[in-house]
Amino acid sequence: MAPDDHAGRLGEEFFTPGTSSFTEFLAAHRPELLSTRRVLPDGVRAEGAPHGTTVLALTYGDGVLIAGDRRATMGHLIAQRDLEKVHPADDHTAVAFAGSVGLALDLVKLYQVELNHFEKIEGTPMTLAAKATRLATMIRNNLGQAMQGLAVVPLLAGYDPAASEGGRGRIFGFDVAGGRYEKYGFHAEGSGSPYARGALKKLFRPGLSRREATLAALQALYDAADDDSATGGPDLTRRIYPVVSVITEDGFERLSEAETEELSREMVEQRRGRPDGPNAGV
Repeated sequence: MAPDDHAGRLGEEFFTPGTSSFTEFLAAHRPELLSTRRVLPDGVRAEGAPHGTTVLALTYGDGVLIAGDRRATMGHLIAQRDLEKVHPADDHTAVAFAGSVGLALDLVKLYQVELNHFEKIEGTPMTLAAKATRLATMIRNNLGQAMQGLAVVPLLAGYDPAASEGGRGRIFGFDVAGGRYEKYGFHAEGSGSPYARGALKKLFRPGLSRREATLAALQALYDAADDDSATGGPDLTRRIYPVVSVITEDGFERLSEAETEELSREMVEQRRGRPDGPNAGV
C-alpha cells in the first residue's frame, strides 16, 4: 500500500482505550495544541495583554444566574467594550471568566470540548461537582503561565438535578492554583468583585424571582463599575449591556438583548434618584 493511502485516516491513538479526558488525550499525543500548558521563557512576563474584569453569579428561585460586564482593559486603556465573558459549557452549566482574555477564551473552548468528549466516551454526563473538579485541574495546568502574568480565574454555575429542592442552582469559584470552592447564594470574581459582592450581600435573599435576580446582578455590576475603572457599566449610548444568563431545569438561556436593555435602563433610572443604590431589605 502506498504511503498516501493512509492520508486522512485517524491514527492508532484514536482507537486505543484510555482516558475520558480530552485534555489528557491532547497532552499525551499533541501537547503543542494545549495553550494552557505553554510557559514563557525564563524571565519573561506577559505585560499589556487584555484582561477581563468583573463576573458574578447568584442563585434564585428557579436555578442560578450568571452575568458579566463587557469591558476588557490593557493597563489603563480600554481594550474592548463588548467582550463576551459568559459562555455555556453544556446544557446545564455555564462558565464566566476574569483574567487574561486570550487564554481564557482558549480555556473555555477546551472545557466545552472536555465535557462533550466525556459524555461521548462514558455515555453519561459528568455530575456538576465533577465538572467543577475537571475545571480546577485545567486551571492548575495553567499555573506556570499564571505566575508569569497570564492568570485566568473562572466562575462556574450550573443546575444540579441531583441536589435537594431549593439548592439545585450551584456556584463554584476557583483560585489560580486550581483550588475549587463551592459558594453559597452568590459570588463574584475579577477586579470589581469586592464591590459586586458588597452589593449582592445587600440585595441577595433566597427565592428571588428571575427579574429580581437580574436587577440585583445589574445593580452589583453598576456598583463594581462605579468604584473599579476596569469594570464597565451599562453603556446606554452605545447600547452595550452586561451579559446575563440563567440556568434552570430547562437548560441554559441567555437573556435577550431587549430584556437586558429594558432592565438596565430601569436600573439606571433608579440610580438617578438613589445614586448609591437600593437599601438592603429588612
